[in-house]
Amino acid sequence: VQLVESGGGLVQPGGSLRLSCVASGFIFDTRVMSWVRQAPGKGLEWVSQISAIGRITDYADSVEGRFTISRDNAKDTLYLQMDSVQPEDTAVYYCALGGRHSWTRSTSQGTQVTVSS
Repeated sequence: VQLVESGGGLVQPGGSLRLSCVASGFIFDTRVMSWVRQAPGKGLEWVSQISAIGRITDYADSVEGRFTISRDNAKDTLYLQMDSVQPEDTAVYYCALGGRHSWTRSTSQGTQVTVSS
């Protein structure tokens, strides 16, 4: 299993970013996928999940209404559209296999998102 994230960077408060995660080594369109994040000095936090064929999504209260998870199963790719970002969204973002209550994050280095003016 390999999950490779990209798309992070420095963004001003109120701005937007789109994260991507390319998956390989497993049958992508059969698995629930999530995004999780780790802020500086804090533990891993589940952010959002999407069902295997993309019809059902769920979000942490902290990002509900601002972030949108999606997937393109033809490209084995997971996305996270981040809008109206806030400084508290600063974290390393990882994609993960599984949903809110049971997930396994990628072993890659993730993608750093820094929200600052």
